[in-house]
Amino acid sequence: MKRSVLTRYRALAYITGVLLVLLTIGVIAKYGLDMDGVAGPLRVVAIAHGWLYVLYLVFAFDMGSKAKWSFGKLAWVLLAGTIPTAAFIVERKVTRELEPLFTERAAAPSPAA
Repeated sequence: MKRSVLTRYRALAYITGVLLVLLTIGVIAKYGLDMDGVAGPLRVVAIAHGWLYVLYLVFAFDMGSKAKWSFGKLAWVLLAGTIPTAAFIVERKVTRELEPLFTERAAAPSPAA
């Protein structure tokens, strides 16, 4: 697995996580605090999160299949983009798990040509 697979997953995890937190705050403001002025921006954030979450799913599934994760672990990583702040927590765990694979590969001697 290439490092770029992890990098693109991490980028989408942060983007999706931030948009979901903004969406959650917007929904609380609109419905909980009765602030009608947030409807327009809330719609933009909701659409952006939805489309970028689809891209997050593709990247996370690609990474999970290359890492040969179990179905349960893969499902948890995929669902993390739907739970506010979970994407940040799961991203850190995934990075801690996969990062040593890249340093081990870099430290291993290359095969003789």
